[in-house]
Amino acid sequence: MDAVRVALLREVLAGTEWLGATRRFAAVLRASVVSHGGGLLLAGSAAYEPWHLAAHLVDEAAWSGTPELAPTLVRHDARPGDPAHLAVGLGRIEAARRGETLLVASPSGDAPLLERVSDARRTGVLVLALGPAEDELTALAHESLAVPDGSELDLDTVQHLVSAAAGETPAPTRGRRRLADRLSHLAERLTAPPPPPW
Repeated sequence: MDAVRVALLREVLAGTEWLGATRRFAAVLRASVVSHGGGLLLAGSAAYEPWHLAAHLVDEAAWSGTPELAPTLVRHDARPGDPAHLAVGLGRIEAARRGETLLVASPSGDAPLLERVSDARRTGVLVLALGPAEDELTALAHESLAVPDGSELDLDTVQHLVSAAAGETPAPTRGRRRLADRLSHLAERLTAPPPPPW
């Protein structure tokens, strides 16, 4: 989903709680990786790898000039012969330390993942969860964005909204930017060459 489609989706969702919820979650994500600078780990369950979210966060990191948003994708079935960006296994979560952020995006958690997330939280890793409303993963997370079964949006669509919002430049603390400044920034983002392929 490109920036134009995300903008159209936001128009459709105007007046719903989704826009505010995804922006709040994205603000926590952005603030945690920028302020701590320890890196962003992205994981899912064995049945659901959030590689698509990883690709969008890499794009947003490039477009927004915030390299901290580019995640390390942690995979359940990583193999030594895989390309470098796909070769990071669950052991990376075990090695995570204070200052790092772990974002788990999955419709459900599995036992091996939950055990590692719990251990990472105990070592001081900030845990963010994007998935079901009530489960063990949500209980482990410092911050979560629930995507309940049967809601009007699915997990993949919410991931697009979160990644786009994470790449947005935070509003200035004093006053609001002029409309011309915002439009200029949008035009730069839309006309910029794409980042290297994932």
